[in-house]
Amino acid sequence: MIETLPNRFSGREYEVELADPEFTSVCPLTGAPDFGTITIRYVPGEKLLELRSLRDFLVSFRAREILQEEVVNEVLDEVVASASPVRAEVEGVFNVRGGMTTRVVAQT
Repeated sequence: MIETLPNRFSGREYEVELADPEFTSVCPLTGAPDFGTITIRYVPGEKLLELRSLRDFLVSFRAREILQEEVVNEVLDEVVASASPVRAEVEGVFNVRGGMTTRVVAQT
C-alpha cells in the first residue's frame, strides 16, 4: 500500500500530477520488458500520496508479468485505496513494441 501524508489544504480543490518516466514491467505473453511513462493525476481529499512509497510501489512492477492495461488499472486501484482522492486518473504511455505504441487511461 502507498503511504500517505495529511493534506493541510483539504478544503481546497487542486490537482496533483506525478510522473514516472522510467516505468518498467514485463509482458506476460513475450517476456519482453515494457517501458513507458506512468502519470498520476489526482485531486486530493484528506490525504496526499507519499512519494517514496509511491516510487517503491511503481518499481515493484519491474519484475511482474502484467499487461499494460492491467498496470494502469492496478495503479489507479492502489491510489484510490491508499489516498481516497476526490478523483483520480492514471495514464500509461508505453514505448513502441512490435511497431505499436499504447496509451491507456483509467479514471474514477
